[in-house]
Amino acid sequence: MSKKILVSGVAGFIGSHLVKSLHALGYEVAGCDKVDPQTGLGGIHDSAEPVLARLRKERLAACVTQLGVKYFQIDIGQADAFASVVAQWQPDTVVHLAAQAGVRHSMQAPMDFVTPNLVGFAHVLDACHRLQVPRLLYASSSSVYGMRSQVPFVETDRTDQPQSFYAATKMANEMMAYAYHSQYGMASLGMRFFTVYGPWGRTDMAPFMFAQNIRRGLPIKVFGEGKLRRDFTYVDDIVEAITGLVARPEVVHGAEIVNMGHQRPVEVNTFIELLARHLNRQPVIEYAPMQVADVPLTCASEDRLVGMLGSWRETPLDTGLEHFVKWLQAWDPMD
Repeated sequence: MSKKILVSGVAGFIGSHLVKSLHALGYEVAGCDKVDPQTGLGGIHDSAEPVLARLRKERLAACVTQLGVKYFQIDIGQADAFASVVAQWQPDTVVHLAAQAGVRHSMQAPMDFVTPNLVGFAHVLDACHRLQVPRLLYASSSSVYGMRSQVPFVETDRTDQPQSFYAATKMANEMMAYAYHSQYGMASLGMRFFTVYGPWGRTDMAPFMFAQNIRRGLPIKVFGEGKLRRDFTYVDDIVEAITGLVARPEVVHGAEIVNMGHQRPVEVNTFIELLARHLNRQPVIEYAPMQVADVPLTCASEDRLVGMLGSWRETPLDTGLEHFVKWLQAWDPMD
């Protein structure tokens, strides 16, 4: 069983939850990110996003400062930065979650994704190879499947027609990991996350944006008439799956890929209805055409993950949104 873990992206949504869980399970865990724990700032645009900076600062406080977890402030885009951390910590498993995320952001600023997602990932791969880390688990995305109507999405499906630059970077990550396995025998597992939501979630995703606007009585912009369907996955389910994989190092032996979603797509209109009910507010909806980079449907086959773990947690969307709303109302009281 793996005992010494290094998690990148610990100021992020999934990373902060994962570190707390690994620590509670008794692992020696360290984290790294480019975020300053005192300010929550880490990028050139962060000063214009005070809510994001506050989230990052408080995530780090909860998963690093309060637990006494070792924290390395580095930028994976810089040569040898990640390798220096690996050399110091000497993990037997790296869980790489640091990245620039967001399909819509990649439409507006694709170059923001090049250094963290391509150059940074190459640095992570090479550090794990050169310093002989036994296994690497890394974040991929359901967006690699592109425009599909046949469900569920299976790991062996074609993923060579990206609808966004973000998706293209995640496809590239999977190919880079495969090449490192072919060349050097390096073991890796790419985890294709499907629309993860929950407490401490990303400010650029629908749960956070919609909830805050509904609470303020402001309109929410809903693309594709709200008929897009997403395989929403609660963050605790994702974290339990990752910790389960960390505990089973034998399942990471090649250059593997695995979906992390429940094969239960829900229409965005239904998602809004549930969210509004928990907020006890009536949403003001402004429908807009489907965006170029959007896909109409995501739906994960969970067979491979179940084969690796035996079973995995499934939190119903209604329950997950209830937990999310309770957290948000406590974190940002308005009433």
